[in-house]
Amino acid sequence: MSVYNSSLAIPDSLLAKEATQILREHANDLLFNHSTRVYLFAAEQGRQQKLRFDPELLYVSAAFHDLGLTDKFSSPHERFEVDGANAARQFLSAHKIPEEQIQTAWQAIALHTTPGITHHMRPEIALLYSGVGLDVLGKGFEEFPSDLRHEIVVKYPRNHFKEGFLETYFAGFAHKPETTYGTVNAAVCERFIHGFKNPNMCEWILESPFPDSK
Repeated sequence: MSVYNSSLAIPDSLLAKEATQILREHANDLLFNHSTRVYLFAAEQGRQQKLRFDPELLYVSAAFHDLGLTDKFSSPHERFEVDGANAARQFLSAHKIPEEQIQTAWQAIALHTTPGITHHMRPEIALLYSGVGLDVLGKGFEEFPSDLRHEIVVKYPRNHFKEGFLETYFAGFAHKPETTYGTVNAAVCERFIHGFKNPNMCEWILESPFPDSK
């Protein structure tokens, strides 16, 4: 664990290099640049907050966080976040990484679209969520150093990112829209699938087979 203080450096370990190779092989340019920006944003946010975190583990988590959207790692029925988390678990296990670190990466990836939870968890988990939030939604845009933000985007550009990301994102779970129930991803299905209706929790409660007690 270390305090990260290098704003544009990618971890140079064998583990990180192999994670980069997997990301480069299976992700398109949009997802590759996005995942790299997420790491750089997250690491800088950690530096600004003076958090102690593992840069290598955070980088692997960022590299794998959207791989569940790709053909190689997408399952028929799991949430795409879980697919990415499972792929990271397999990768880290093959490199004999301790289980505690594997679980941290798994949780970071599985929860990277889930608001309201990650900031209570380990720094790598919280930072992956905030890095994603900055790159996709612009959360924390004004607080992030503008010159560094510009430098990151120049090196890993956002070419037609907004619409392109939505299309790539949806394509990753278009074959299993039911997995988006209860997540922010249901709104993406509503945008791209004509007539899609997110299941209603109130209706499920009222239609439960359990009768009320007298």
